[in-house]
Amino acid sequence: QVQLVESGGGLVQPGGSLSLSCKASGIIFSSDAMGWYRQAPGNQRELVADSVRYGFTNYGDSVKGRFTISRDNAKNTVYLQMNSLKPEDTAVYYCRFRRGGEISWGQGTQVTVSS
Repeated sequence: QVQLVESGGGLVQPGGSLSLSCKASGIIFSSDAMGWYRQAPGNQRELVADSVRYGFTNYGDSVKGRFTISRDNAKNTVYLQMNSLKPEDTAVYYCRFRRGGEISWGQGTQVTVSS
């Protein structure tokens, strides 16, 4: 099973930027989906951004225009650039890998947006 290791979380002021990265073990194909989800206390886990087959991307409505997902298949890594951060972006961010019915999750990284 694919193992995922996230990095890059932390504390940032409103309006600031933060970048997350997630490196996957094993061989990753361009047809695999890699993406980011988040979960705030008391809320369900929700889609942030997903890089699906062959470069197509999906974004959650609340982050469109502010967040950008990218991936480097040669490095087995997916990135999330987060700009214009808001307090409501505060959550644990999880990396997710999906290949058909196989799904793997990272351990999560905390992002806190506060002044």
